[in-house]
Amino acid sequence: MENRAILREWFDRVDSDKTGGITAIQLKSAFAVGNLHFPTSVVQQMIRMYDFDKNGSMSFEEFAELNKFLLKVQQAFSDMERGRGFLVPDEVYKALVKLEFSLDSPAFYTVCESFDQMRCGKFRLDDFISLCIFVQSSRNLFNSFDTSKQGRVTLDLNQFIYCTANCRI
Repeated sequence: MENRAILREWFDRVDSDKTGGITAIQLKSAFAVGNLHFPTSVVQQMIRMYDFDKNGSMSFEEFAELNKFLLKVQQAFSDMERGRGFLVPDEVYKALVKLEFSLDSPAFYTVCESFDQMRCGKFRLDDFISLCIFVQSSRNLFNSFDTSKQGRVTLDLNQFIYCTANCRI
């Protein structure tokens, strides 16, 4: 949804209790109407990624930022899927590169294994979005520790636990 008025209309319909914020349950239900089925944990992670005021729900402005990310992810998927409705791992890798995610082989294949829900080497759009949400969340968290912007961090056990808990999906 690129048009802001259409996006606002959609947001207002999803905000069924008219609080000005969308909860994870409301967002998950709205995605399901669009035939995108995410575990609640993935939808909660989407909200955490863009919940700038940390109130646990998503305002319209926060939702607009999530929508920008999702549009980029959907475009990368569409560029690679060739009408089949899924990507194979090599195409997932190329789509991630288009999204400026650079993972080495061990990291890439571990992430693929984690998000291949059917264990068949085929990633539907919702699988790919879930994978991208995880990678972007991980990048955001990594960057918060990489204050010198050198691409490396040193974590103690408490920091590591903090990171893994924040990237849970």
